[in-house]
Amino acid sequence: MTYNKNQNSPKKKSKPKLKKEEITVVDTSSARKAVVATAVGNGMEWFDFGIYSYLAATIGQVFFPNVSGPMQLVFSFATFAVAFIARPLGGIFFGMLGDRLGRKKVLAITLIMMALATLSIGLIPSHASIGYTATVLLLIARLVQGFSSGGEYSGAMTFIAESTPDKKRGFMSSALEVGTLVGYIAGAGLVTLLTYILGEETMLDWGWRIPFFLSAPIGLIGFYLRNNLEETPAFEAMKEEKSEDADDPSVKEILQFHWRAILIGMFVVFFYIVVNYTVLSYMPSHLTAVLGYGETEGLLLIVIVMVIMIPIVLLMGYFSDRIGAKKIIQGGLIGLILLSIPAFNLIASDNTILVFLGLMILGIFSSSFQGTMPALLPSLFFTNVRNGALAITFNISASLFGGTTPLLVSWLISKTMNEMIPAYYLIFASIIGIIVVTIFLKDTSGKALRGSPPAVEEKSEIKEILEEPEEALWWHDEKKEIEERIENRSEDGK
Repeated sequence: MTYNKNQNSPKKKSKPKLKKEEITVVDTSSARKAVVATAVGNGMEWFDFGIYSYLAATIGQVFFPNVSGPMQLVFSFATFAVAFIARPLGGIFFGMLGDRLGRKKVLAITLIMMALATLSIGLIPSHASIGYTATVLLLIARLVQGFSSGGEYSGAMTFIAESTPDKKRGFMSSALEVGTLVGYIAGAGLVTLLTYILGEETMLDWGWRIPFFLSAPIGLIGFYLRNNLEETPAFEAMKEEKSEDADDPSVKEILQFHWRAILIGMFVVFFYIVVNYTVLSYMPSHLTAVLGYGETEGLLLIVIVMVIMIPIVLLMGYFSDRIGAKKIIQGGLIGLILLSIPAFNLIASDNTILVFLGLMILGIFSSSFQGTMPALLPSLFFTNVRNGALAITFNISASLFGGTTPLLVSWLISKTMNEMIPAYYLIFASIIGIIVVTIFLKDTSGKALRGSPPAVEEKSEIKEILEEPEEALWWHDEKKEIEERIENRSEDGK
């Protein structure tokens, strides 16, 4: 607490003031363009990640022929997990760059890096041709993918959240996860189609390379769309208010003064990423390698589930703007705690209809997070540190729990021979999630982003907002507390 020099009473907290010209009136067409371009780019990223997941069993045979059975899948997913080692580094690098140079520049750079890294995987000779050099090259390509992905997803969440009206942020941001699903569907659909047309032997020989080659033209399209976007209104407003001699926050300062939001965010990302990667990345291989389904049949079931998830994700985003994201997330977590085991019992039933029903149960609850997280996570942080802090939060948690989810689950199954391991892991993550969300998470659905004035769709909304500036700038006291802590730290010479 900072004290006045002339008395011992603490400084009184000033009331927030809001001017009409400070309120952002979002251009609807620009907002939609931002959503589409960001979602397309995100879809391209997850097309790249998705085809690796769906080809995990094939890649295991191409690059790890010396091991067999479930352990081959473990080695393949270990290479999948390697990309997550580089994610925090990429997140810090691109996240801080996004807070300095702007959101859209970083999104264009990360997209091109991802496309080139994915293309290179398709060019790597097999283990049979060049031995372990092939494995090393695969690891390098995966590390580049991870580094670029570190700045991609957090940057995309930040960009959409800052480009949309407050009252529609949940719905419009949910389009980012629609991009994710479309990318996964495109990857899975392509792999399924190629497997059907070429056959499993030809796919193993050379057909698996085709999806990786297609990443280059898709990447160019995404780059064009993103490069023609305007910068976000929130970032532009921050640049105008910022004095020329003001220093940008460092990683150390972000960790010192925003640690609570980072910690909450990491726990939120934990259950989100575990559910997401279990349903979208691990399940295709679980059906094939663990339950013995044919590759085409297993992938087709996953594709159908993901197609149905798309409108559900948008619906979850829509309702988050009305009843709050927190309630929807809590419902999804409770559902997983109660129904994960029944869902996996259905999946293990060897009856196609019941397997589909079990997958659909998991897909619905996963949709409750996918429809809310792209708007919720950016709202945890103030504008001047949002990209960097979110990148640190998301990528550390994703690296620890996202890439390791398929690896950990497949390894535990190989050791215990218990097919219910994924269900137990989902329940564990959901129990952690319900505790954190219920006790520590503040629902800011429909409100201004931290550190930014309100963003509206119509000018007619401005009058009502000006009548209650304290409600509009709900984050004002929190910002003052952080500024006081920074001031105290400076005065103490720390």
